[in-house]
Amino acid sequence: MLLLRCPLLLLLLPLGSRPQKLPTRDEELFQMQIRDKAFFHDSSVIPDGAEISSYLFRDTPKRYFFVVEEDNTPLAVTVTPCDAPLEWKLSVQELPEEASGEGSGEPEPLEQQKQQITNEEGTELFSYRGNDVEYFVSSSSPSGLYQLDLLSTEKDTHFKVYATTTPESDQPYPELPYDPRIDVTSLGRTTVTLAWKSSPTASLLKQPIQYCIVINKEHNFKSLCAVEAKLSSDDAFMMAPKPGLDFSPFDFAHFGFPSDNNSGKERGFLKSSSKFGRQISSKPRVDLHRVCIENKNIFTVSDLKPDTQYYFDMFAVNANTNMSTAYIGTFARTKEEAKQKTVELKDGKVTDVFIKRKGAKFLRFAPVSSHQKVTFSIHSCLDAVQIQVRRDGKLLLSQNVEGVRQFQLRGKAKAKYLIRLKGSKKGASMLKILATTRPNKQSFPSLPEDTRIKAFDKLRTCSSVTVAWLGTQERNKFCIYRREVDDNYNEEQKKREQNQCLGPDTRKKSEKVLCKYFHSQNIQKAVTTETIRGLQPGKSYLLDVYVIGHGGQSVKYQSKLVKTRKFC
Repeated sequence: MLLLRCPLLLLLLPLGSRPQKLPTRDEELFQMQIRDKAFFHDSSVIPDGAEISSYLFRDTPKRYFFVVEEDNTPLAVTVTPCDAPLEWKLSVQELPEEASGEGSGEPEPLEQQKQQITNEEGTELFSYRGNDVEYFVSSSSPSGLYQLDLLSTEKDTHFKVYATTTPESDQPYPELPYDPRIDVTSLGRTTVTLAWKSSPTASLLKQPIQYCIVINKEHNFKSLCAVEAKLSSDDAFMMAPKPGLDFSPFDFAHFGFPSDNNSGKERGFLKSSSKFGRQISSKPRVDLHRVCIENKNIFTVSDLKPDTQYYFDMFAVNANTNMSTAYIGTFARTKEEAKQKTVELKDGKVTDVFIKRKGAKFLRFAPVSSHQKVTFSIHSCLDAVQIQVRRDGKLLLSQNVEGVRQFQLRGKAKAKYLIRLKGSKKGASMLKILATTRPNKQSFPSLPEDTRIKAFDKLRTCSSVTVAWLGTQERNKFCIYRREVDDNYNEEQKKREQNQCLGPDTRKKSEKVLCKYFHSQNIQKAVTTETIRGLQPGKSYLLDVYVIGHGGQSVKYQSKLVKTRKFC
């Protein structure tokens, strides 16, 4: 096979009285040209043993040429459509043995030489219409000029072509195993495990093979080229002007074409670049993911959505040639999410709720009587949780809650409320929730904005510490507890014990210091202090303050770690 443009090919044809063969492939020159990918851009000649990438305008045919010098030559041609079906045809015609120059040695005009070869239809060898990767393979092909005609009737598209006269030795495409299917071996709500048989190119020929898995929700892909076209964020070539009367030098200048008078006759290779003067819109990215792995034939796809159908494709990629072969794709639907049991809330009663990490719980509140307002009180015991409240399907509230929060919503006769509670990403969540139509019903005590306990370092002694905390305008009961801890007790251990929903009833009686009532109408003066006595010198203690509301529900302030003086 020879690397030539058609006019150049004709100029090299001998015009003497005796036929001459075209030169065979110069391997050193061939390898140099293959490394220079730009050499074949917009060339009408197919190189021997290398894959070329090009494009087609819709309804605009394109023709490629290559020469087979000798009869009985093996030949393989592979055409890979990328993102649209193609019509393609391979034909062959004899090369002229003599020119009509009557032995004068004068070359014929170029147009006459071109017509002498290209005006003939040639013998059709193979034709195909579709979007599959299709092959023409012959162990014994006649010599001649081969023509490959391609056409896209659907849209502008990319494609790839590979041709070789040494198919047995080249083998650029990875070979598929005898069973090229992808098996789904395990199916979960968010995971799918896939297995496949290894390519003989890797297991027998020991060539470096990668397996690229493609996941999407739309359809299976027949080539990696089609996947790359879908993944591409720059679809500028799809926006190129259609050939016809609307072409102008301005159009060509902004799409990588020369702007001379011959613009309409020869198109340059189209490059997508931000330097174009014309603003080109891009298609929105599709939900498609690709992951490549080596030396494995099993893989688990994770982070999928429950009850969703996914399509899985896998391609064996030869790392040496970067050429790929598609396995037979498959599809699978992930399992449904376990149906959530909806918890019924009773008017005025506190309900404890536990939520797994990243999980959610659904609650329902259906007031028996008509009501003007409904109040939701929430006490998040650990990290912040998200609450959503819908009334008869309409979203009324969506908030993140940390600590104690109260929300009052407008009521509606015979309304039903659906509450969705979403847990933290850090870990499991615990909370208490109360729903009521009685406006004065408040189960949880009110809290100040700052729930820290302050220790006064200057008032520390060997047997006592003095602390202070903020209160509110509402008269509540405060109880303070102490617990001796080791000297290596740190903030991380203290954080793990910050469950604000655990009340004084969970503490030992010996840990109780005192309880007292406290409030102040002046919020600026709502501060109380307390000195805790009877402590041991040089010991560490964890102090907790609980505020207990009228309904008996308690909320714990942030714990405070203190240490008495060792020497006094």
